[in-house]
This record gives sequence, structure tokens and C-alpha cells, in this order.
Amino acid sequence: MKEFVACAIQMYVVPNNVKKNTERAIRLLEEAKKFHNPNLIVFQETVSTGFCPGLSAEKLLQIVDTIPGKQIKPIQTAARKNRVYVVWPSYEKDEEKKEIYNTAVLISPSGEIIGKYRKTHLFGDEAISKGGWVTPGRKLAVFQTEFARIGIMICYDGDFPEVARGLVKKGAEVIVRPSAFLRNFEIWSLTNRARAFDNHVFVVAANATGVDASGKYYFGHSMIISPASNLLALAGAGENIISAWLSPDRFREVSQGSRTERIFDHIKDLNEEIT
Repeated sequence: MKEFVACAIQMYVVPNNVKKNTERAIRLLEEAKKFHNPNLIVFQETVSTGFCPGLSAEKLLQIVDTIPGKQIKPIQTAARKNRVYVVWPSYEKDEEKKEIYNTAVLISPSGEIIGKYRKTHLFGDEAISKGGWVTPGRKLAVFQTEFARIGIMICYDGDFPEVARGLVKKGAEVIVRPSAFLRNFEIWSLTNRARAFDNHVFVVAANATGVDASGKYYFGHSMIISPASNLLALAGAGENIISAWLSPDRFREVSQGSRTERIFDHIKDLNEEIT
């Protein structure tokens, strides 16, 4: 890993208005580039529509797009114009199967789609099996960039230590967690910091703010966490942009600001013979 700047953006969403939300996201992306000059920008979960659409799966299928598709092209153009990696989370439709996925896409500074991750752990009635609208994904995803290997998990995925550990086993050095977190700040902070500390990785967690179509409110507080579980950046409750320098030197710290090196390794020290 090389030193780089990561940025998380949380923004107010106009429920189910993909065009307006995309335009707003691009303005914030350009603001982030101007004032933070990041290498990587992470947006919140389902940023183009809001998390709870307040619609049937059939109606949501008429609003969202395939990936790649027309709706993501403006973000690809913005990534290329601003020479920045972008994690763009949105609902994705499978036209043939008539299925919807909760997806996050990694876009390169050249505007190309490097890959995508489909949320594997669905929250509450989001799941199609519980009367919701989303089909779960099946695979974890880690992507190579010139500065770090990036793993992606989405919101509720972060409650499961197995997800973050699986990403690290695939080589992740930084885990991004786009979210629309609906519980409380204590759980949000705890799970982000625990996943970072458990696995000696950075966590860039972008949370939703404002209200969605179902009337659910989100508290923001996007955060960036070091491998020692220390808070490197924290947003407020409203629309906000945060950033932090992520340095490989942090992997060796037992705690932030300490000259004492970490002598334990949660990955290598795991006793896999226990029953």
C-alpha cells in the first residue's frame, strides 16, 4: 500500500430521483476534489435513489438501471474529469431475470468500471425473501488500485466479522463501507472500529443522511478509521465531506501516535484448531 487520501461523502437524497441525485453527487464530487484532492471518493449506500424506495420491486425496476448502463455514465465522466477513483453505490437491475441488487461499483480515474460488489447480507425487509426488493449477492470483492487493494462491503455486511475477514483474506488493505445505517451511532461506530481493529485495515464508511421515501431518517456521521481503530475523520449529521491521509505506517501502530509497534496479528495468530 502507498499513502493516499480517502474521502467519504454523505448527501441529502431526493427519493427515487436518479437524475437530481446524480447531479448533486457530481457537484459534491467536484467540491471534494477541489478542497480535499482525494485519490478515492466513497458515496453512501443507494445514493441515486435512497435506501427504502417506498415502492414495489416492480416499480423500482422501472426507475433503476443495469450496470453498466446510462445512469452511471455521468459518474464515470466525473471520475475521468476529476481523475479520481469513485465508489458509486446504487440499486442495479438484472433486465433478464427482473432482479434488483444493492450494488457498489468501483470506477477508475479513467472512467472505467473496475468491478462491482452486490450486497450479500440484506437488512430487514430489504430482502426479496422477506417481501422486499433486493436479491442478495454471492461473492466478496477486492480490487487492485495503484495505491491499495480495496475491498467493498455494504452497510449490514459490516455487522458480520466474517465479511471483513473474508475481504482481508482476499488481500484487502482498505475496506469501504457505503451505508444507510438505521440503528444508532454507538453500533455504527462500534462495528466500523471493530472491523478495522479485528483485521488491521483502514475502514472508509460513508453513511446516509436525511430522509428517504419511506420516511426513515439517517444520522450521517460518516467516518474513516485506522487499523488501530482510531478515528481519523468524522462527519456531522447533515450533508458533509470528510477526508483523511491513509498511510501504510498506520499498520504498524499499536495505537495512534504511539511509537510502540504492534507485535500481534489477528490474522496470523488465529488458532484455527479450536472447536
